[in-house]
Amino acid sequence: MQRTYVAKNEQLGKDWDRSWYLINAEGKRLGRVASEIAILLQGKHKPVYTPHVDTGDYVVVINAEKVALTGNKWDQKLYRHHSGYIGGLKETPYRRLIVKRPTLPLREAVRRMLPKTTLGRQMLRKLKLYAGPVHPHNAQNPQEFPL
Repeated sequence: MQRTYVAKNEQLGKDWDRSWYLINAEGKRLGRVASEIAILLQGKHKPVYTPHVDTGDYVVVINAEKVALTGNKWDQKLYRHHSGYIGGLKETPYRRLIVKRPTLPLREAVRRMLPKTTLGRQMLRKLKLYAGPVHPHNAQNPQEFPL
């Protein structure tokens, strides 16, 4: 009889170590990059993946502002947030949002692909986004992840 392996929080540092991956998002499609990042953050690429345990790795993304969109999404894709007051729905097109907060569209795309629980928020903390090609994580020696 085969037994199923179930990861536990106590084993996080013992059985496997968290790796650091570097992703260059320049010229890549927004959704495709976000789905690959979500898989790495959740640990679905590892054989020890367990849904209720954070087995994922750290992901450093550079050139997040140069992610590509297809079609007319530069003007038609809207990001919405609500102030909490009546009539407080605010809509911002992608073209204006990328000028003010260049890493927000990629962070939101990844966040929406992760579980909507405290575990998902814990996974999102392992995502490091940078608008340009420079990042401060050279000491962790991140591996280049091919997309």
